[in-house]
Amino acid sequence: MPSINLLPWRQARRQRRKKEFFIGIVASLALAALVTLLAHLTVSSMIDSQQERNDLLQEKIAELDKAIEQIMVLEEQKNRMLSRMEVIDRLQSSRPEVVRLFDQVVATLPEGVYLTGIKQSGRKIEFNGVAQSSTRVSAFMRNIDASETLSAPELKVIQTGREADPGAQFTLFAQLRTVADSEGPAADKRTASVSELGR
Repeated sequence: MPSINLLPWRQARRQRRKKEFFIGIVASLALAALVTLLAHLTVSSMIDSQQERNDLLQEKIAELDKAIEQIMVLEEQKNRMLSRMEVIDRLQSSRPEVVRLFDQVVATLPEGVYLTGIKQSGRKIEFNGVAQSSTRVSAFMRNIDASETLSAPELKVIQTGREADPGAQFTLFAQLRTVADSEGPAADKRTASVSELGR
């Protein structure tokens, strides 16, 4: 004898649809979870790779900072060496000037004038001494003005002595001529003599 389903067909269809709906929801949730997991893994890998790049950049920047510090130290050492070389060059160039200065001082010093001290500050020379009279100081100034090494004599202080100690103490300033200034007239004379010989 055939079996007869006494359940109403609408209720069976409703339950089948409900079951399909729940299955669809579970499948959608599983798909969404899978997509979220994949997105999270992708973003995490991108962040890790960017972090590795940042770390590499930080290492390179630290190396460049060390190199810049070494360059600055070398630049400072170079500047110190250059300044020392300039000082040595100035000393080497001033060595003949000192010899010429003392030679000219001896040549320009008249009788009756005695120097007690000589001080140089740049191109300025200070003479301290004692003279038998103020006329001897004037002669010393004229000799300085006519010399090849010194120029522009300027009398700063002159003190006449007492009866027990005759003479005058003086302080005199002069300018040291440059090599071009001191050799200019001599060079002109040499040029003139050579041209005259050529004639």
